[in-house]
Amino acid sequence: MKSAIYTKAGQVGLTEIDRPQLQAADDAIIRIVRTCVCGSDLWSYRNPDIEEGHGNSGHEAIGIVEEVGDAITTVKPGDFVIAPFTHGCGECDACRAGYDGTCDRHIGNNWSGGVQAEYIRFHYANWALVKIPGQPSDYSEGMLKSLLTLADVMPTGYHAARVANVQKGDKVVVIGDGAVGQCAVIAAKMRGASQIVLMSRHKDRQEMALASGATAVVAERGQEGIAKVREIVGGNGADVALECVGTEAAIDQALGVLHNGGRVGFVGVPHYDKTPLGSTFAQNISVAGGSASVTTYVKEELLKAVLDGAINPGRVFTNTYKLSDINQAYKDMDDRKSIKSMLVVE
Repeated sequence: MKSAIYTKAGQVGLTEIDRPQLQAADDAIIRIVRTCVCGSDLWSYRNPDIEEGHGNSGHEAIGIVEEVGDAITTVKPGDFVIAPFTHGCGECDACRAGYDGTCDRHIGNNWSGGVQAEYIRFHYANWALVKIPGQPSDYSEGMLKSLLTLADVMPTGYHAARVANVQKGDKVVVIGDGAVGQCAVIAAKMRGASQIVLMSRHKDRQEMALASGATAVVAERGQEGIAKVREIVGGNGADVALECVGTEAAIDQALGVLHNGGRVGFVGVPHYDKTPLGSTFAQNISVAGGSASVTTYVKEELLKAVLDGAINPGRVFTNTYKLSDINQAYKDMDDRKSIKSMLVVE
């Protein structure tokens, strides 16, 4: 079967590998229908030290179940499913508390990898996989895009809003205008925010966020950006900041826009060594975040919201490619010609 590999910094290609096989009783083999490129994949793509032939870090997919292990009772061959990038068990303390993104039983949560391919082996499938009614042919391409976001970016944006406890009437600032930031705007609106300010410098991304529920955009950064946000929201700052980038500068921006007693939800995969927690003490800032509880959110709320047409997160896929065009899919995202690249697997 075909699978993507990093051939060198700034280049992705395809290689032939063996089709995955069942290895455990709670495995499932899934034939991929749609997958995509994540902003986090670009960290590997840009890495000057990437080894030639390194497997792809793709981790988002919808597809058809081909085979299941003996312990699988929740799905069967032929089912159309969302393959979350996180693999919770649904039974441990963390999962029962709604944090299946960091399942106690699955150390490191066994995040998906190598999903930019024709088939994947999905570990710990019994609870984590989410069945979609019907078959791919029952849905429009736009709906397939929204369903694909449920493997990662929509639940990740929602996770930021949930752990920051966005409440009805809150004034929310979203840092990051990529796919996760766009989904955080949708999530903040779902949870009743009265103002949603997106920090963005790119017109197409600003327009998308405004269409999804953002009420204002701030292009400035640093102290100038903080002052602009405070002017827009009034008072002493925002109630909540949702950090969807993963850099230290983004965390600093999030902390800077809040009033005392504000809340930060961070879901950008950190690419910094440390940010002093003590710096938040004098302001009574609450900070929470981490890997998204994909299966929990999709089962409880997000799948229904997509199927009912209440939300349209699929608009983050601004370009579509064949799997054979994967290098272009990466390049266009890296060049900011695509907010998020979807891959159609034949």
